[in-house]
Amino acid sequence: MSAPRLVHLGLGNFFRAHTCWHTEHAADASEWGFAAFTGRSSSPLVGDLNAQGGRYTLVSRGGDRDRFEVIGSLARAHAAADHAAWLAYFEDPALAAVTITITEAGYVAGTQTRADIGALRRDPAAVVRTGPSRLVAGLAARRRADAGPLAIVPCDNTPGNGALAQRVIHDIAAQVDEDLAAWIEGSAAIVTTMVDRITPRTTDTDVATVRDATGCDDRCPVVCEPFHEWVLSGTFPGGRPRWEDAGATFTEDVTPYEQRKLWLLNGAHSLLAYGASIRGHTTVAEAVGDETCRSWLHDWWAVAGAHLDQPAAAVEAYESALLERFANARMHDRLDRIAADGSQKLPIRILPVLRAERAAKRLPEGATRVLAAWICHLRGLGAPVNDARADEIVPLAQGTLREAVPRVLGRLDPDLGADADVVAQVVDQAEQLA
Repeated sequence: MSAPRLVHLGLGNFFRAHTCWHTEHAADASEWGFAAFTGRSSSPLVGDLNAQGGRYTLVSRGGDRDRFEVIGSLARAHAAADHAAWLAYFEDPALAAVTITITEAGYVAGTQTRADIGALRRDPAAVVRTGPSRLVAGLAARRRADAGPLAIVPCDNTPGNGALAQRVIHDIAAQVDEDLAAWIEGSAAIVTTMVDRITPRTTDTDVATVRDATGCDDRCPVVCEPFHEWVLSGTFPGGRPRWEDAGATFTEDVTPYEQRKLWLLNGAHSLLAYGASIRGHTTVAEAVGDETCRSWLHDWWAVAGAHLDQPAAAVEAYESALLERFANARMHDRLDRIAADGSQKLPIRILPVLRAERAAKRLPEGATRVLAAWICHLRGLGAPVNDARADEIVPLAQGTLREAVPRVLGRLDPDLGADADVVAQVVDQAEQLA
């Protein structure tokens, strides 16, 4: 493999199961390769991957058996603190694209973002902490080096992730240097994507499974489901791997794909993460084996599917495929993992459908149940709370449900918090769950 022509921010299992996998299976894979950085902190994963030359085992876990392959598209792993290396990659004209998996919470501005902006004003090569600020620092280094245009490719589960990344990057850059913001607008092509491949955390059992099956003592394997989908819209001025060889779809409009996935898959995941964990389940497969949880899924899909701009038969086929994917008990996809950062996920997975229903003067239970389950989760039921806004949201959920529900809903969307019918239904559902 040649020197890395791709950089990734957010080194984790999904990146290695999805983006690296597509690059590995491109016909021109030998011409590419990733240098990848952790998001905000150091990790033993960096040392383990580099000790293995960036190679690791990908386990495709079907319902019948595991399939093993070695992925070699990751050339080098770096800790977040290796800022000099980060800037050096951006200064290299060979760099063609930067992919990102920093999650929805990674785009939220806060105290650290303001500190980063101040640091970059004083020194454009200063060490910064947040993902968007690191992108701005890298792009500033590329501008100084006159290294040419490149593509920024967000791969986060959020609608219009390209537009979101572009707005956040531009806002930070404009506060640092207006000329830099103008340069980024003309030289950084922001690509919009939809990604899909269920990828749970790696366990000690997974490590042992790889060792027993392959004889390889791999310290950092990744387990994922066989299914994969990647839809992209945008330009790549510096070129890109032939990801379409691995099944990636290039289109003018990602919206129909992302809405289908966000509402039907991710929305269902959130529903199970909160509701099914309250019923004592720990994995997705356990949850869909519960008749009550499965009925909740069908209630939600009946509401959300009606708002998709796709044929009814296609929506039904997608839902059937989701049930099969969810029922794969060998995946051990934990509900507490999915439950993280609900304050960032529910506004894009659930609220668009609920708003559309209210605009049509309807209030189906399938559209509010996940909100009720989430509020119960914030009150200590089911999966533990792990949310970037926990300090803000959890206190709002305390007290009586009649006090807590309008406060929490109002923080998500003031109109919903003031909607007496929505509040009453969520209170009733939360009382049933509790």
